[in-house]
Amino acid sequence: MMPGWGVNMARIPLIFLPLQRMKNVLVISYSQSGQLDDIVAALLCPLVEAGVNVHHEVLRPVTEFPFPWPFFAFLDAFPESVRLEPRPNLPLSVAPDAKFDLVILAWSVWYLSPAQPMTAFLQSAAGKRLLAGRPVVSVVACRNMWLSAFDTLKTLVAEAGGRLIDHVAFTDEANALATFITTPRWMFTGRRDRWCGLPPAGVSALQTAGAARFGAALEAALARDGEKLGQPLLTGLRAVKVAPHLVLSERAGRRAFQVWSGLILRCGRAGQWRRIPALTLFLVYLVLLIVSVAPLNLALQRLAAPLLARRIATLVRHYEQPSGAGDARMAADA
Repeated sequence: MMPGWGVNMARIPLIFLPLQRMKNVLVISYSQSGQLDDIVAALLCPLVEAGVNVHHEVLRPVTEFPFPWPFFAFLDAFPESVRLEPRPNLPLSVAPDAKFDLVILAWSVWYLSPAQPMTAFLQSAAGKRLLAGRPVVSVVACRNMWLSAFDTLKTLVAEAGGRLIDHVAFTDEANALATFITTPRWMFTGRRDRWCGLPPAGVSALQTAGAARFGAALEAALARDGEKLGQPLLTGLRAVKVAPHLVLSERAGRRAFQVWSGLILRCGRAGQWRRIPALTLFLVYLVLLIVSVAPLNLALQRLAAPLLARRIATLVRHYEQPSGAGDARMAADA
């Protein structure tokens, strides 16, 4: 060894840098039409690119719900959806005792309630074990009415032991009258393209691509252990937009659906022909509700606006929680 080349290792301090543990995220989703799959893919892209370990569990009912919907199969799903008596799902591929830093629930709305596969997951023993003590992010995609369903989801998450810290809502931003046509057309034919001058059905491609901002925010929060604080991670990103005119309408519809679902359940189980007369009566009620009662209700709300303003504002603030409708972080990033 040449002079001066020797190294006394004892004199060199050893510096140990803490290694950042890879974060584990569980995604639970059910997308009947495929719309929610696209939103979830956009949201997860920043997480995957950053090296976050993402396990995506797609819920599969024991008996699949068809898409497009056959008309009476769609009606027949009504009572059990509202009464939270869903079809069971097939077993999950993830172990119930697996540990995750964050859980993302991606779901849709059926009859002002969470879609049956998501309800079944949240009520299952495996679902409760996976959510217990975990921070939960809710992501919903629907036509426009998600408020009552979100209340139900929050209750189910709490009963499972989860801590819901964020909520993001994607809705069809087209004119409500147009969506009365485009959404049923999509549900019963599978076609969501432009038709007769009407816009495409569902969440727009621009909104879908915008889901990436929530994934980027979650990735940044996970990198600094933000999920451990129990605080919202997606504030300032325009996570939700509550339509004030729908707040009271949804509550009234929810009460009516509770009555109708109970009556239909007394006629028989799902798939039994004995339910067809009751389902037909419900269909007549639903059509009358859409073409007459709903517009009348909105007109009455406008007339009574000064009296209802404070109550509606309170409910809007309630439904904007926990993530909020603000866009301060978007403006800062622009």
